[in-house]
Amino acid sequence: METPRMSTTTDTIRAAAGYLASWVEAQAAHQRVPGVQVAIRSEGELVLDLAVGVADVTTGEPLRTDHLFRIASHSKTFTATAILQLVEQGRLRLDDPVGSYVPELADGGSPVAAVTVRELLGHQGGVIRDGDQADFWQLEYPFPDRATLLADVLAHGHVHERNEHFKYSNVGYSLLGLVIEAVTGTTFAEHLHTAVVAPLGVTHTGAELDPARAGEYAAGHTGLLLGAVDRETIEHVDTRAMAAATGFYSTAADLTVYGSAHCLGDTRLLSDDSKRIMQRLESVVSQDDGTEIGRYGVGIELKTVGKRALVGHSGGYPGHITRTYIDPKAKLVVSVLTNAVDGPADQIAVGLLALVDLALNPPKATDTTSDTATADGDAETPAAEATTADPARFTGRFAGLMGLMDLTVLGGRPVIVHPTYPDPKAAHDELEVLDDDRLLLRAEASFGPAGEVVHLTRAEDGTITSVRVGGMTSWPLADFLARRSSMTRVAAPKVSA
Repeated sequence: METPRMSTTTDTIRAAAGYLASWVEAQAAHQRVPGVQVAIRSEGELVLDLAVGVADVTTGEPLRTDHLFRIASHSKTFTATAILQLVEQGRLRLDDPVGSYVPELADGGSPVAAVTVRELLGHQGGVIRDGDQADFWQLEYPFPDRATLLADVLAHGHVHERNEHFKYSNVGYSLLGLVIEAVTGTTFAEHLHTAVVAPLGVTHTGAELDPARAGEYAAGHTGLLLGAVDRETIEHVDTRAMAAATGFYSTAADLTVYGSAHCLGDTRLLSDDSKRIMQRLESVVSQDDGTEIGRYGVGIELKTVGKRALVGHSGGYPGHITRTYIDPKAKLVVSVLTNAVDGPADQIAVGLLALVDLALNPPKATDTTSDTATADGDAETPAAEATTADPARFTGRFAGLMGLMDLTVLGGRPVIVHPTYPDPKAAHDELEVLDDDRLLLRAEASFGPAGEVVHLTRAEDGTITSVRVGGMTSWPLADFLARRSSMTRVAAPKVSA
């Protein structure tokens, strides 16, 4: 069967959005995440804006798409953007030493005074990560103010020589916030609003906790340690002098607007020249045995997912774990925000990218005619090209004793996806329609039933009542749950009269 193709990439992703939402719902439920907020923007169009679960487990308030999340280290990309804007304006240079803007460092004789703006942006300054006393992350005491921050840097800030090791540093980015204040003569929050947030027209993004919007924040939650079943909420706090490293709040939808401004050709915030500086590989982060654990540019993370070269950032704040990926060439942005310390934001974001790529990149056509006899005695499987059946008739969520299975349509073709698996691409099967009650699994090397016929049964209204794959039957989820107990014991043999 000829695979129908959408007119544009965005059309294809928009058509798949319903299933992407269903997949996220399954992931959230399976991993017991209180709430997940997701947005996907393609070529400037918001194709998915979703909220799943609750904003607060103690009240049961449903999570909304306009609930605010603390996006933590996403803040670094906002800070880097503001720095590059000031570079474009000729107000500072990337190779300026931080001590020329924060004189307390030079006056105190700290080696950190010689670290350049570029080195701080790329975490190559050898600066202490969070400070000698950093239990403010656990709300033991407030985040540091300027005086406390600088006192800690003077006493403990120098850890490595410049460019000796990649050393991720929230303290280093906090110093960049002080640089911005010195250059602009305004507070970090005021300048970031004027220079970065306002030009995008977003209204749910800011540089620091806003007490006036207290009721809009999704609660943060503790993790489920060692099988725990209960979570506690975590209070939101002001990050004070560390806002440039970790203070920002936003929504998934707003972050896709911001992310799209980092796509090539978009001039709302930066020139493409500056974006290339940010997105250029500065550091390959490896363990001693050579195992690569990450890549970093100038204020932004780099990662390859599938064949996509992505930029973006994660965020880890007490109670919120977040992730945004940007494909600057394809103009695709995926943002996932979770409201728990153990929230699988990165895993869900990577899974969504895999589903998008499954929709956009169907496998090459193969000869689907088979002369293998089936279990039902078919002498030959007819070629799939002969059917005109609508792939949309082959959709639904089904369950058997071994787990969940989705029949869905991606890129105009039917596929099987196992929605609780973390990698949907590795746990999917391509299908071709034979007739209204039969599908054919793509013939390929496999540990599963590749090349076999999938059999469906339908009710009078056409609803699928069961699916048999590899000889094993699955039913709609509610039907399976009703019969599950009877499937946990071997049925007693019937005794003839």
